[in-house]
Amino acid sequence: MLMRILLVGLCWASLQVAAADSEGPTSENRFIVGVITHFLNAWHPANPDSAMQLIKDAHITAMRADAFWSVAEKTPGVLVMDPTWRAYREAALKQQLGMMLILGYGNEYYGNGAKPRSPNMQDRFVRYVDFIARSFVNDVDFYEIWNEWDVENPKDPIFTRDYVSLVEKSARQIRKRDPRAKVIAGAVTTLGIESGFVERMIDNGILESVDGLSLHPYVHCRRPAQTTPEAWIEWMRQVDQSITSRAGRPVPLYLTEMAWPAHRGPCGIDERQQAAYLVRSFLLARTLPSIKGMWWYDFKNDGTDKHEQEHNFGLLDNQFEPKPAYRTLASISRIVSDYTFEGRVTALNPDTYLLRFTYGNDEVLAAWTSGKNTQITLETERSDAGALDIIDTEQDGSTLIPTAQWQCPDAPSLPCATQLTIGPFPQLIRTQGGFPVNVR
Repeated sequence: MLMRILLVGLCWASLQVAAADSEGPTSENRFIVGVITHFLNAWHPANPDSAMQLIKDAHITAMRADAFWSVAEKTPGVLVMDPTWRAYREAALKQQLGMMLILGYGNEYYGNGAKPRSPNMQDRFVRYVDFIARSFVNDVDFYEIWNEWDVENPKDPIFTRDYVSLVEKSARQIRKRDPRAKVIAGAVTTLGIESGFVERMIDNGILESVDGLSLHPYVHCRRPAQTTPEAWIEWMRQVDQSITSRAGRPVPLYLTEMAWPAHRGPCGIDERQQAAYLVRSFLLARTLPSIKGMWWYDFKNDGTDKHEQEHNFGLLDNQFEPKPAYRTLASISRIVSDYTFEGRVTALNPDTYLLRFTYGNDEVLAAWTSGKNTQITLETERSDAGALDIIDTEQDGSTLIPTAQWQCPDAPSLPCATQLTIGPFPQLIRTQGGFPVNVR
């Protein structure tokens, strides 16, 4: 099938946004390219300035971190701003990075650290929420109420009801203290999604209190055919349809944790495949309008054991050295956050993915295959066409790679053509100077 598209120029080497007269998304509508960090926790030491610079260098726009209740209230009734939190906030603001704080986890002084389900414990929790909202006023973009509440019992309706009650009380207090901030809730695990936890939250009225729902839709431990980014996004479409149907309207979804771990063992893949899955999942997330942002779990490996799953999710290794996933994210993050998804170009091979993104007058085609390497043919009627500019996301995303040259037949009525081999890492394609191109 022959599809006509127009690829026009942009400042490719640095993927800078287009000229001032181009129309891009407002900050409110930008897709959030986020990452989870643990730098608020003293047991995950890091130089906040150096860490934030690494985040900024990858063009990541936001971070998510825990502001533990147990850290804020180490003495009953006495709430204190931890110095680590203050340093984290200052470093994030310096780099103009968006912040999401997770409000949650138990406190040993109340119910021996159990979840705050009773009215009395919820009142104590809301007091802590009030303190955090006052301490971070105007500096936090999102507050997320608890993390993966559903893990303990995703099927119990009373368990869900108690969570919604906690969210309602917490959200009300946050809006009093920091009305600018958005409040999201859920952080629902894959098991919770499949067990109806999201629908029960909606039935209990959670959407009256929050600006969106958060999900943690991991698929790395599913059957092999269900673990790819392409299978994942199809499942996400089903989840989105179910949520929309239950709510009676589209609901903003924030994927506040998503990743594939690169470890040696069950459910693991190697670092190269992790990088390929990362770049494809971020591009595919843009094809579902309800998804407003995605946070990769996590920024840095939590340990050094190559056989331990929890040690190998990061974009960086445990010593802050970039893994392949860091470089691939840097190569596409600005397209994901700033460009508008225009549609998928239909290909004869269903494993071939051709996604069009625009920013004002600029257009980029992201091309890859979820199967074996394959060739696509590009055609243009312009006999004076220059080289194609292509970034292979497996390589350094800041480097311009001129590759294919047009082959023009003697007969002027026939188009110039070139073939391009695509594989598991998306290639980002533009033409030098801009001219109409057909893809088949």
